[in-house]
Amino acid sequence: MATEGSESLNNGSSSEAQHNQSSPRKSTPLPGNEEKTTHIRFLLSNAEAGSVIGKGGSTVNDFQSQSGARIQLSRNFEYFPGTADRIVMVSGTVDDTLKAVDLILTKLLDEFYVEDGADVEPQSKIRLIVPNSSCGGIIGKGGAIIKSLIEDSQAGIKISPQDDFHPGLHDRLVTVTGTLGGQMRAIELILLKLVEDPYYQQSASAPFSYTAAYSGMNYGPNGGGGIGGKFQNNRVQNKEDRNSSVTIGVADEHIGLVVGRGGRTLMEISQLSGARIKISDRGDFMTGTSDRKVTITGPQRAVRTAESMISRKVASVSER
Repeated sequence: MATEGSESLNNGSSSEAQHNQSSPRKSTPLPGNEEKTTHIRFLLSNAEAGSVIGKGGSTVNDFQSQSGARIQLSRNFEYFPGTADRIVMVSGTVDDTLKAVDLILTKLLDEFYVEDGADVEPQSKIRLIVPNSSCGGIIGKGGAIIKSLIEDSQAGIKISPQDDFHPGLHDRLVTVTGTLGGQMRAIELILLKLVEDPYYQQSASAPFSYTAAYSGMNYGPNGGGGIGGKFQNNRVQNKEDRNSSVTIGVADEHIGLVVGRGGRTLMEISQLSGARIKISDRGDFMTGTSDRKVTITGPQRAVRTAESMISRKVASVSER
């Protein structure tokens, strides 16, 4: 596993002046909160995650040096449920955390936003991950707090409904849309609310707990972190990584639950678990049953994860 050293790298010599020019953040955290340790999690596509990591981890190490915050990413193909996006967690003091988020968003805007020639500041969106129990502190009574956050930041802020589709998922997505300056102001205001919530502070202990237990990529002085191929997690292949295959039976009338509309559920289970899943044709049953064959192939851990996800899907209907 990747080491859990939490020190930030200090070997980056990028000029602070350059960062200050690009930073849209004018405000500072409320007195007394700057030194509080906190974290923020948000989603990045695989391409965006690659851009933030940089060659051999160079960009993420540089961002850690400049900001003083720690930046961790979930592994390639370890996605937030219901998405094909990876999770990034930034942790440190409130101020350091905001600096690192600012660096990340500035880079992504430069790299992934296509200029349309107009003199309009580009707009983009970021999806923050917030525990269900902490969302009330952002919404407020009758939506009063979220309205004030939107007015103050001039950014759009939307909180997704609770997800009943993924058992055990206790987080919601908070989407912040706007210019870089508006987004950073909104993220700052949201973080200052969350930092007061003791439950939110505890949620940092399991930032990537959605798939088979995994403690997250860590880029630190001990090198490495999984940037594909030989860097993947700095470990020798063990039996957990060896490919295996298992075939289970799913009642013909329940196969639609596993496949989902347009194959979406099947694709999601495959992405979240990292296993390949093949379902037999209609009429091709497990011997002596009317169960369709579902063949799951991949590393043993991925196979176990996919099998348990499929079993939960089917069980949820059988119990009704």
